[in-house]
Amino acid sequence: MDRKLATAAGLVLLVALAGCAGLAGSTGDAGAGANAAPGEEPALDRSIEVTADGESSAEPDRATIRVAVTATGDDSAAVRDELSAGDESLRAALIDWGLTEDDIRTDRYDVRESYETRENPDQTTYQGVHSYALTIDDVDAVGEAIDVAVDAGANEVERIEFGLSEAGEREVRAAAIENAMANADDDAAVLANASGLEVTGAYRVSTADAGVTPYRVAESAMAGGDDGGGAATGIETGDVTVRVSVNVVYGAEQA
Repeated sequence: MDRKLATAAGLVLLVALAGCAGLAGSTGDAGAGANAAPGEEPALDRSIEVTADGESSAEPDRATIRVAVTATGDDSAAVRDELSAGDESLRAALIDWGLTEDDIRTDRYDVRESYETRENPDQTTYQGVHSYALTIDDVDAVGEAIDVAVDAGANEVERIEFGLSEAGEREVRAAAIENAMANADDDAAVLANASGLEVTGAYRVSTADAGVTPYRVAESAMAGGDDGGGAATGIETGDVTVRVSVNVVYGAEQA
């Protein structure tokens, strides 16, 4: 009898302890935290999720000039030789001016039969093009670099693009993120007020889409030129814009 009573008392005690544990795990924020595994963030009872954009602009500190040397001939080898000679002349002039080999990158190289002569096999003409992307860190010297390239044999200026160096882009991107977060905070406050809630702070933050919009010059406006005064080609410039999107989950409580 004593052993049976002791066993029954033990079962009653276990049930009582189990009931207490169930009550502790189901109340308010403590219950949410108790259900989280070690090292995991507790779940939110209430939350507000916002996606917001931000942008920032700055003057460019780098430019990319795309120029090309073209050649035409009755023999593909002759066209390649002409492009090769133009390559040597162009690189030598630009390096002498101040660029490095790394600043002069081949963008495209192509030699092909002219479309206009394919229907007449007795008259074959080949056209070749060697395009370059020139990286210039001094944006004020873009016009001068163009003059050097053209004088050295480049007969096409395809496009000019003003952008940012890696350090410059990081700085402008940071400002864009700050603006995006400020917009997210404002949106969260409006949503909370409309829902009878109060924001308790950011719970999870991530960046989404990001992009850089350089300033492009499709047709360079030539100001100056070889008019006897020695003025360099003048190129219009503009700001570079960085845009960032952020996703923010805010904790919230009843106001």
